[in-house]
Amino acid sequence: MGDGGNAPGGKPRNDGTDPKGHRARLRARMLDGGSDALADHEIVEYLLMTAIPRRDVKPLARSLIQRFGSLAGVFNADRKALETHPGMGETSAAALKIVALATRRLARAEVQDKPVLGSWQALIDYLTIDMAHLTVERVRVLYLNAQNRLIQDEHLGDGSLDEAAIHPREVIRRAMELGAAALILVHNHPSGNPEPSRADIQITNRIAEAGRLLNITVHDHIIIGRAGHVSLKSKGLI
Repeated sequence: MGDGGNAPGGKPRNDGTDPKGHRARLRARMLDGGSDALADHEIVEYLLMTAIPRRDVKPLARSLIQRFGSLAGVFNADRKALETHPGMGETSAAALKIVALATRRLARAEVQDKPVLGSWQALIDYLTIDMAHLTVERVRVLYLNAQNRLIQDEHLGDGSLDEAAIHPREVIRRAMELGAAALILVHNHPSGNPEPSRADIQITNRIAEAGRLLNITVHDHIIIGRAGHVSLKSKGLI
């Protein structure tokens, strides 16, 4: 059985599925408690309650955590995987996916209109939320103005980071088109380990050298993994 529904007139049915007021207590804990008031499966349960009002969704919430490994795994799961999970459907999948969307928007807001180098942890948080869960390698360039504010967050493509996929001259040409004074390279390692490869280091230095010729600074290359992140600049590799 998939998504539930409402009775005629839009009022939730009361068919005895919550005789002990479990939902009301869960809601009160969420509203009155701190960030740790609910366990991970209870957060998923609460969201599913809004989409499936006539069922006990605690077993479903637990099964989602078990399948996808964590709260973040549930929110970042593929839409189709969520929709086809036993007991789920389009409405309940949407109730979970909206959290991932909202989280990304909030994290992005923390880095917009601020000097990126002065909001470094906010930048790392944003990139981690956006990329750590990816199962493919994704390459992005953050183009910055002279005040180090974000002009453009550009997705260059998916695949391994090498000159077959990314041309240093094209990265710098795009910076000139945008009027950027600096840039930060970003990509993720789906393996989870963010340590840079030899190819990562080589392509970074080629882009940095191309930028120096036109007075465009490569501030850093950040590699994101589930196990953390690595800054090539902090490692002295740029």
